[in-house]
Amino acid sequence: MTRTFAGQAWLQSPAAQAVLKALSVAGGEGRFVGGCVRNALMGREVDDIDVATTLVPQEVMAALTAQGIKAVPTGVDHGTVTAVLDGTPIEVTTLRRDVETDGRHAVVAFTTDWAEDAARRDFTVNALYADAVGQLYDPGGEGLSDLDAGRVRFIGDPTQRIREDYLRILRFFRIHAWYGTGALDAKGLTACGADAEGLAGISGERIQKEMLKLLRADAPVPALRAMAASGVVGQVLPGRLNVNRLERLCAIDAETFRSPEPVLRLAALLDGGDDQARLLADRWRLSNKDRDELCGLVGADDLKIVPYLSVREVRRLLYRIGVERFCGLCRLRWAEDPKVSNQMQWETLLALGRSWQRPTLPLTGNDVMRAGVPPGPEVGRVLSEVEEWWIDTDFTDDEFSIFERLKAIVQATF
Repeated sequence: MTRTFAGQAWLQSPAAQAVLKALSVAGGEGRFVGGCVRNALMGREVDDIDVATTLVPQEVMAALTAQGIKAVPTGVDHGTVTAVLDGTPIEVTTLRRDVETDGRHAVVAFTTDWAEDAARRDFTVNALYADAVGQLYDPGGEGLSDLDAGRVRFIGDPTQRIREDYLRILRFFRIHAWYGTGALDAKGLTACGADAEGLAGISGERIQKEMLKLLRADAPVPALRAMAASGVVGQVLPGRLNVNRLERLCAIDAETFRSPEPVLRLAALLDGGDDQARLLADRWRLSNKDRDELCGLVGADDLKIVPYLSVREVRRLLYRIGVERFCGLCRLRWAEDPKVSNQMQWETLLALGRSWQRPTLPLTGNDVMRAGVPPGPEVGRVLSEVEEWWIDTDFTDDEFSIFERLKAIVQATF
């Protein structure tokens, strides 16, 4: 079956066309493959461009270099060279077939058979190819019909595909959350549940990448519920989970046209406190930024954040915990709030947070020492005491009052 989607901007981009031309001039054939083709057919944004080719990596390197395109040998053992043109990276991978797999990595042999290359891919909707003019190719004969029907199915035997790379279990749920409709494929779901323990051998970074992508979907909860029912979720998300809170947060996102924030959604899902968050951050190898965000949102039961906070209380919280954490916690508390009528109050709190500018205490350590405090730790203690008073005054900008307070503290202490 063939179909065309000529005319799309990504397809006609100078970088994409130059790469395929370079492969053709060298005597090979190149076709776009995978996510870029799938997304183009669905009318969704194409972020990354991947190319499959009949040329082997050394020939790809030579072909790109001959046309003035930077060639980076990012994974030549597995057939991949990254072409970089005008700042755009395009992965070019030789057609392959698997020789040996261990559930994490594969030993491959290169081929010139497009059907053989398609047969080793994960899902039918990802085994679609397109040439330079947008002509579409479906070597397996099932990708187009599955894409049209919103079906996410493994190519061939689901168990075999999974045991080639156990990460495909998570990809099954993630791809369905993004591109599937209705119930998950029954054969695939059964196979995922049967081999769920294989995820124990997958690195935290790979699990993190798939799970955060899943949480970035508009509606990840049906896939997560299917993961729980099949026994998969416990392999990657141990401990208590609050799926209802996550579902409500996703609904609020949709109702208020907010973009999904995966770490915030992860915080909504976790229900085991700070210890659970820290263990998960370690297991998934979260970046320092994501770790701090997650733990700051999960470990905040001591902070009073309710829809009827006064403006003064809001400013005090913002000063202590920062805008991003405050807004994240507001959205979590909103998701827990049973009163739908409080939407306006929550929106007001978020607007206050986003418009707030952090004030600066007009007092320094030098000012404290000039007031009679000797150099050393007492300077910091006195400065902190003045700052606490200043916060209680709702951040007065009256410098005379601030220095009078400093004098009073110094006189009472020294």
